[in-house]
Amino acid sequence: MAQNHFSDRSVEEAENLSPKLIFEIIRREGEEELERPNRSLMWSGVAAGIMISLSVLGEAIFRTYLPDTAWRYLVENLGYSLGFLVVILGRMQLFTENTITTVLPVMHNPTPAMLRRTASLWAIVLAANVVGAFGAALVFAYTSAIPAELLPAIEELSRHATGFTAAEGFQRAIPAGLLVAAIVWMLPESEGFGFFLILTFTWLIAAGDFTHIIAGSVEMAFLLIQGLLPPGQAVFGFFLPVLAGNILGGTAIFALLAFGQVRQELPEQK
Repeated sequence: MAQNHFSDRSVEEAENLSPKLIFEIIRREGEEELERPNRSLMWSGVAAGIMISLSVLGEAIFRTYLPDTAWRYLVENLGYSLGFLVVILGRMQLFTENTITTVLPVMHNPTPAMLRRTASLWAIVLAANVVGAFGAALVFAYTSAIPAELLPAIEELSRHATGFTAAEGFQRAIPAGLLVAAIVWMLPESEGFGFFLILTFTWLIAAGDFTHIIAGSVEMAFLLIQGLLPPGQAVFGFFLPVLAGNILGGTAIFALLAFGQVRQELPEQK
């Protein structure tokens, strides 16, 4: 069993958190997520997939009603933050958060059982997020819940998000994965300012024209279900490259760097 040199008090009450304490907080959160029932993960993931659609809707509202000026682009991308604020502050299961939260426990204790559980959680959450995204897209496309005047902007945003080549979509997904992982890493130290932290960094994802697999899945689904995007392009031109880029940015780069800076300070596993 692992020897724990961190007291609950030091983790919960430290005001100026050191990197190893931040690591420990996120690792413990990751272990809690790994212990949750699959059904809970599934429903939380579906909810996240639905609510992330507010990012697409928020951008579309700003684009539709703001004047067509040079500054509109910077303002309309604030709408992209809406879905992330609901999902992250609401503690819903978002796949790109899990690329760091549930990976740090594996890095600290890379047992076969831990690897299997993490892979299972990733698969459940990703599938649930996509199901939720498709559900939201169906509402956008085939009900009157969304005002008709917003639909042209939603389609325009969706065509842009899914219009990159596979290589470009993959490369643009790497910074998005890094930024979402950075949000997770900074939240324990941002007490009272989490709203503004999420707002700023998710705005940066949109303003930087980076690609995010779950928010982008709403846009992909919106086009796909209407026959406006070929299935092959949706899967191989958008979904898989962006998924790989987000994982690379959030796990292979950020999580490894975060683990590397504290590895020598952590207690040895026994």
